[in-house]
This record gives sequence, C-alpha cells and structure tokens, in this order.
Amino acid sequence: MTDVSAPNGRFSLAKIDKAWLALGLILLGLAVFATAHFQPAVVFTLQAFGRTLPFIVFAVFAVAYMKATGAENLLAKAFEGRETHMILMAALLGGLSPFCSCQVIPFIAAMLAMGVPLSAVMAFWLASPLMDPAMFSITAGGLGFDFAIAKTIAAVGVGLLGGMGTMLLKTSPVFADPLRAKPQIGGCCGVQKPFAGKPHWTFWDDSERRKTFRDTFLENGIFLAKWLLLAYVLEYMMLTFVPAEAIASVLGGEGIKPIILGALVGAPAYLNGYAAVPLVSGLIEQGMSQGAAMSFVVAGGVSCIPAAVAVWALVKPRVFAAYIGFAFVGAALAGFAWQAIA
Repeated sequence: MTDVSAPNGRFSLAKIDKAWLALGLILLGLAVFATAHFQPAVVFTLQAFGRTLPFIVFAVFAVAYMKATGAENLLAKAFEGRETHMILMAALLGGLSPFCSCQVIPFIAAMLAMGVPLSAVMAFWLASPLMDPAMFSITAGGLGFDFAIAKTIAAVGVGLLGGMGTMLLKTSPVFADPLRAKPQIGGCCGVQKPFAGKPHWTFWDDSERRKTFRDTFLENGIFLAKWLLLAYVLEYMMLTFVPAEAIASVLGGEGIKPIILGALVGAPAYLNGYAAVPLVSGLIEQGMSQGAAMSFVVAGGVSCIPAAVAVWALVKPRVFAAYIGFAFVGAALAGFAWQAIA
C-alpha cells in the first residue's frame, strides 16, 4: 500500500503514485463537470481492460518467470566476441530483456566497467525500451500481432542503427571519453540483484526464487494495471472530446509529414510503452496513419523519461544527444517502412 504520510506525520501529495492520482482526478472531473460521461467512461475503461487482461496475465507471468529462473543472465552472452557480433546480439537480445528501463542501469554500468564497447551498449540501450515480452503481448492485444512483430523488427533495426553508427564514429569527438566521472547507477524501480550462474528453470523448488516470482508478478501486475487503466480513460476522453478531423489533418494520410510529426510528438506525449498502446489505438481510430503510429511508439519508447534517464545517468551529454538522434532517425525510418507495408 502506498505510504502517503510525510516524516512529520502530515499528508504529503508527493507520496501518492502519479498514475493513480491522475486516474482519480480525471474520473472526478468527469463526475463533476461532465456527469453524463462518467458512467460511459468507467464502462469503456473496464471493458477495454477486460479484453486486455489475458495478455496482461501472460506478460506478467513471463517476466516473473524469467527473473525467478535467472534467465536474464543469458543477456550477458550478447557481449562476447567481435564488436559487430556484439552489436547484432545486443540489438536482438535488447528486445527480450526483462529489465525495465531503470533496472538496466546497473547491468549496463557493469558492462561498461568491464570494457564492453559503447557501440554494443548503444544497440542494447536503444532496443531494450522498445520491446520486451510483456510489451509484445500488450501491443499484440491492442494494436494487432502484425504491428507487434513490426515494432519488434523496428526495435532491432534501431538498435543496429545506433550500434553501427557508434562503431563507425567511435573516433569522433562525440564518442571520445563518453562516460561520466561518477555514474549514477541507482534505479527507480526497486532494482533486484539477478540470480548468478546458469538459469534454474524449476524455480518453485527454491524459496528465494519463489519470493522473487511472487514479488515480480505483483509489482509488474500493479504497474501494468494502473497505467493501462489510465490509458483507457484517456482513450475514452480522446475519442469523445477530440475531433477526428483534427487528428486526421495532422497525423493522417500519406507522405513524410505525418511520420515526422509522429516521431516529434512521440517524445513529449509518451507515458510509457504499455500506456501508449491504447492511446495509439485511439489515435488510429481518429485518423492517425499507420506510419505515424509506428514512428510515435518508437521515438516515444526511446525518449520516455525512464529510458532516457538510464542513458543520462551514465554518459556525457553529447553521447546522450547521439542516443536521441539515433532514436529519431530510426523512428522515422521505421514509420516509412511500416507505412509502405501497411
């Protein structure tokens, strides 16, 4: 349960979870100022959440299983061999990482301390926040299996773009002496030290691993529930109060403009990769083009605050700027490709 009391015993608003607070304030606002929309909004949100629930349960179970068994240690094998091989494997495995964006900080800090090339780290950094088992399940349920597959390919492609670009430019001033003097390796998500050694697939015969499974299942379940409930309420608000013509005129149609705008808008408008799914679904219903939708989710996923903080905490600003640049270019290319296919 959230502790909302300050050390001196007084109520502290800062202690309230922002997602739950936003959800409550929106529903309160509807109840007071748009009473006729309150019940439809609640019904819409619960029905949409119910349709997504099987995907949520599967996603939460998969992540908890990976953590309890120690399967996340398999990621270390991506950072072995030649630099080009490391970049390829880092981009591929970045999308399979069970870490959240801030839990990856100590993992990457250790890799950098061991001398892993920045190019491989950049590939992993770019691909990791874009797709993971939980996000794939939620995306498939909300936007379709084809879109989820396309976003997975885009995640790997953006990782490869950043990794290869960093390797080619590693002698330039941008990537010279890239690390901060005192990296901030703390996390904001309750970082847990992964199990060492080989994966232990039958985790249920070990009490510590059972506890890890239970804690991870509950933590991620609550995390997904609060953000998706908020996102479905926002989707209702958008479908009800935002004219479809306005969305279609800005982000609809063919050509370069909606895709570039999707990438530009994705950064400041993004909540997180899970909450973005119902929002993008609503935008598509309002007239957003498929290419703009793809550029939005790719650019927003890389530049959202938790993912960006993971990079900012460890590298100097010029390297961070390159990270954002690779994300924008990769998002636009992914949007163009998906628009041509879809």
